[in-house]
Amino acid sequence: MKIAIALAAAAGMLIPASPALADTPGTLALVARWDFNTGATAGKIADTSGRGQALSVRTADQGVIRFEAGAAVFPAACAAGAATCSRGLMEAPNAANLNPGTRWFRWSARIRLTKAQLGGSANIMQKGVAGTGSQWKMQLGATNGRAHCVMSGTGSATAYFARSSAPVTDGQWHKILCQRQGTNLAIYVDNVLRGQTTIPATLSISNSLPLRIGGPNFNTRSDMYHGALDDVYAELG
Repeated sequence: MKIAIALAAAAGMLIPASPALADTPGTLALVARWDFNTGATAGKIADTSGRGQALSVRTADQGVIRFEAGAAVFPAACAAGAATCSRGLMEAPNAANLNPGTRWFRWSARIRLTKAQLGGSANIMQKGVAGTGSQWKMQLGATNGRAHCVMSGTGSATAYFARSSAPVTDGQWHKILCQRQGTNLAIYVDNVLRGQTTIPATLSISNSLPLRIGGPNFNTRSDMYHGALDDVYAELG
């Protein structure tokens, strides 16, 4: 393959590549970031963006979120037929900068897990609820381990998905980034575009719900995340 590429380059042929994530300086502002480097203090994780939105650690049924090597590690998936499941999530209060409306918006996290750690669909980040207001979300699919970026606008029951073209559940660290820009919703894996879809230019997201990381709630059938997580952030244009 290296020989073929070298020959093509010598002949002046263009070798196509997947588009990489490009930043336009000065057009996006960091509005939230949690890197987990110092773990939790009194159940709180500081927002290193300086915006002051601390995460609260919440657990149920003896769940424990561990902090190891600068990352957060969530409780393991439940055994089949278990009467109770240890669960954990993190929550930040509603904030204006997490309600992007129709503006340019990115949300990102680094994840590490295997397919065996999927207990079904897994919510990595979620603000809002589809069908009852508006929502932006990052999740993993239950059957194939692909990453999804999801948006649902105010006044609409339609959810729009950008799905990664390949699984991310290989036990390695991957950076997942979701981007809404105009009518485009895109997903990047390790800074390379891996999926996109068209959304209405008028799709607007604004709700009073908290941001939740690692799961939507503690209901019996909640889509909990069971892997390691690092460097969660959001940017607003």
